[in-house]
Amino acid sequence: MAEVDSSAIGQLETQGRAAKNAARDMAFASTDAKNRALGLIADGLINHIKEIGDANSLDMEAARASDIDEAMLDRLLLNSRRLEGMAADVRTLASLPDPVGEVFDMRTMPNGLLLGRQRVPIGLIGTIYESRPNVTIDISSLCIKSGNAVILRGGREAIHSNRALVAMVADACREAGLPDGAVQFVDNTDRSLVGHMLKMRQFIDLFIPRGGAGLIRLVLEEAAMPVVAGGIGVCHTYVDRNADLDMAVRIVYNAKVQRPTVCNALDTVLVHREAAPAFLQALAPELEGAGVEVRADERVMELLRPIYRNLTPAAQEDWGKEFLSLVAAVRVVDSLDDALEHIRKYGSGHSEAIITEDYSAATRFQREVDAACVYINASTRFTDGGQFGLGAEVGISTGKLHARGPMGLRELTTYKWIVFGSGQVRLG
Repeated sequence: MAEVDSSAIGQLETQGRAAKNAARDMAFASTDAKNRALGLIADGLINHIKEIGDANSLDMEAARASDIDEAMLDRLLLNSRRLEGMAADVRTLASLPDPVGEVFDMRTMPNGLLLGRQRVPIGLIGTIYESRPNVTIDISSLCIKSGNAVILRGGREAIHSNRALVAMVADACREAGLPDGAVQFVDNTDRSLVGHMLKMRQFIDLFIPRGGAGLIRLVLEEAAMPVVAGGIGVCHTYVDRNADLDMAVRIVYNAKVQRPTVCNALDTVLVHREAAPAFLQALAPELEGAGVEVRADERVMELLRPIYRNLTPAAQEDWGKEFLSLVAAVRVVDSLDDALEHIRKYGSGHSEAIITEDYSAATRFQREVDAACVYINASTRFTDGGQFGLGAEVGISTGKLHARGPMGLRELTTYKWIVFGSGQVRLG
């Protein structure tokens, strides 16, 4: 990375120090104060729709001028409907139980010691994210409710939107009486500053990147502190030979078309050879009507060529690709074994689904697929903190430590052992 201005580094470290100090006080902030801040944030999203919308328009205009792709434009957009949805998510988050201080796994040992675990905040969360300014609200709100401080670094393409959102969040925290500096925003868009942020282990306890494969790889390779990363979401839906085909069409259509630019959207359809003729015949008009390009293996080409116009032969790189657009790869497989092997080879550990009326096939798929979320007869589009009842998420973890799947409040806490004695001493 290029050298970054020393004054910018100094400012970043000042923010890190302030956030670290605030994290100590955030750990003891009352539930009432945290919920009051969240209520004010939700109100701010509604009361400042015009100001936030104007800021977002500047970002959208600049993005269009730079020929940014449609998937990124969709992620960047903040309209009134999305802002209202964000406000509703923040209110839901405020209504959830506060995880901080929860005592669990209490038990009495043979020597009379009473021990268990108590949930505590992680401390200072660092995050880098691209395009989606709603992440500013999601992560800030989750960190506030879970008693953490946060330092946010959004992308250049969303700078105006993020500035407006962070200013509103800071006002809400101040009015609610939360510690100064609990929510910090890196306003400098110089990418070379990212490298220094990833080395700030003395301040940042956990790093959570959200973005494309390049950003995730950079953070995993360069971060000096623990990282929970989402990676890419290559999502498969397997239509079994015993699938309800009407259900399968509805689910595949929803998973691909409802919002194709997000990580839980379907990328690849696998269909059992016995179900393929009838299923593809039923699916084709639905996908074609939505403008979906199908990248097909040889058997799918043979079945769809007479009835589907936007059809191209699948290339090797189409298997295991996150399209983030109205493109789907479709392959016929000979068995459940073949479907499982395809997912093992090309899956990213995000979300995988099977459509079947066969209980044994469903349970085997659920048992053997290694992914954060495994679905039976449902759309992968449900992999989302709000849909899972978590209020929101800081990301979808496709790793296995310390969290997996949508990361909500509990995933932003750790625990300490608490031990109650009555004079016990260790003799052995």
